[in-house]
Amino acid sequence: MATKTVLIVLAHQSPGSFNAAVCDVAVQELRLQGFRVLLSDLYAMKFRADATRDDIIGELKKPELFQYGDETMSAWKEDRLSNDIVAEQRKVEEADLIIFQFPLYWFSVPAILKGWFDRVFTQGFAFSLENMYDNGVFKDKKAMLSFTTGAIQTMFQPDGINGDINVTLWPIQNGTLHFCGFQVLAPQIFWCPAHSEPAARTAMLDGWRARLKGLMAEKPLAFAHADLFHLSFQGGFLMRPEVKRRHEAEPFGLTTGHHLGKPLPPDNQLKAPSREADGGK
Repeated sequence: MATKTVLIVLAHQSPGSFNAAVCDVAVQELRLQGFRVLLSDLYAMKFRADATRDDIIGELKKPELFQYGDETMSAWKEDRLSNDIVAEQRKVEEADLIIFQFPLYWFSVPAILKGWFDRVFTQGFAFSLENMYDNGVFKDKKAMLSFTTGAIQTMFQPDGINGDINVTLWPIQNGTLHFCGFQVLAPQIFWCPAHSEPAARTAMLDGWRARLKGLMAEKPLAFAHADLFHLSFQGGFLMRPEVKRRHEAEPFGLTTGHHLGKPLPPDNQLKAPSREADGGK
């Protein structure tokens, strides 16, 4: 059996941080299991977050109006992307699983990780209108978020002051990872480690180590299948009417984002379905 490769993208400034400890546990445990582990420590690499003209080697296609997406797609096709982007894209190509390790900033990822997404997931390499969501470029790969919060868990409940964590995670897990085709594993959330006792932090790391032992066998989160929608500009990429009719009697929406005016399906962005979901078919 071929050796599986895991890429860990770490976005924390300090090697003494809890995020770094979580990353270290993953590297150690996965290597013990025989995985090949790649690491992109973005701050240590001084990875540039801003998406600029410097990402393209050579002349622009339309210098009179710089369009980053169009220019980087052309540069990707012609092997004219900057070396740091190419190096990360090679890691993505080699990886069977990508773990994104970061502290939650402003209900999202740190700027350096957002820049990694913006620059590395170029159009053509990571997505196209023909290849997105469950038809996406990376449909044979897995990805997951592993992150720390400054808030306690109850603050991110539907009745907590920060609102439902499922809503917070939807743009990243669906709009970035699933959009590019990844099978998205349930997130690993470390609630408020900075304000936890040492024993509690140790327990968090032990729980992570235990999960890593069976991570590759986990079922991914459930998302709406692309074939439930009119996949054309003429059809507006809207959900098919018969699909909506089929769900009229259901107590919950289809997903966190496709709620159809109903209550959100519980833990849609936190847990894989207990049985094989039909995705609305």
